[in-house]
Amino acid sequence: MALTLYVDTARWRAHHKHVQEQFPGLVPVCKGNGYGFGHERLAEEATRLGSDVLAVGTTYEAARIKDWFGGDLLVLTPYRRGEEPVPLPDRVIRSVSSIDGVYGLVGARVVIEVMSSMKRHGISEQDLPQLHAAIENIRLEGFAIHLPLDRTDGSDAVEEVIGWMDRLRAARLPLHTMFVSHLKAEELARLQQQFPQTRFRARIGTRLWLGDHDATEYRGAVLDVTRVAKGDRFGYRQQKAASDGFLVVVAGGTSHGVGLEAPKALHGVMPRAKGVARAGLATVNRNLSPFVWGGKQRWFAEPPHMQVSILFVPADAPEPKVGEELVAHLRHTTTQFDRIVDR
Repeated sequence: MALTLYVDTARWRAHHKHVQEQFPGLVPVCKGNGYGFGHERLAEEATRLGSDVLAVGTTYEAARIKDWFGGDLLVLTPYRRGEEPVPLPDRVIRSVSSIDGVYGLVGARVVIEVMSSMKRHGISEQDLPQLHAAIENIRLEGFAIHLPLDRTDGSDAVEEVIGWMDRLRAARLPLHTMFVSHLKAEELARLQQQFPQTRFRARIGTRLWLGDHDATEYRGAVLDVTRVAKGDRFGYRQQKAASDGFLVVVAGGTSHGVGLEAPKALHGVMPRAKGVARAGLATVNRNLSPFVWGGKQRWFAEPPHMQVSILFVPADAPEPKVGEELVAHLRHTTTQFDRIVDR
């Protein structure tokens, strides 16, 4: 009995091709847990797409994936002097976001990240005069800019990239390739039209692998079902059942990522009100699980265990049977499945 990721493979791959057609020169991103699919699977899919470059998060990920992907590997985390050396082949390209980092990678293949309105990392406009000397001893693969997802100030992503293109051109730095993130297809086309001598390459992960929500589905198998009456005690903490119903043990616990949630940026009155309501219910041990049964998302009976979760299903709902599966609304980037099934 397992937590299973079901993939409508034909539909999933059709989406990949659609994204690739929208973004010529696409660089697939495979980082973290491989967007829920695993590094090996995404390396195979990137190969299937004919990708010449695959972006990974860290040098450790590059070391793990190098035997699964035969093209170039672009490490997105910027190089820092003093980092632990990881043996990597020459086809690995390092990102750099400082002048010192460029000097520390003599002879290496390098992409230089510029500081965007994200203000996460990148070289500044003031650094540009020093770059001429710094890049003499590296193999420059291009520049890169990582853009924010939301623009609440009404600014234009294309104009931000154009601003950096103008600065780099004014500094007489090579502009043969610019790696970009979080641009729409029409925005990328505008840039390519304005700068025909530069090759713009979109680094895409979420939109590529997770853009078609209906192509994938998590399901947890029911392991046990126990009928309880109102007042019966159960679980590690021996809580009392609030009403008659069923305790349903389902595959999927904290080791799978069930019950884990990344902080969210809330905008507007209604999302904030829902957030307050969820927090209030949590204080009285009422937490909604990601598992669905009988058309409704069901409550955790108690906090999820390591490999299973115990749900409370009220008596007026259909009784789940051992071996049946419950759909689970889980975040791909924080979930580890037991098995993957292509259909």
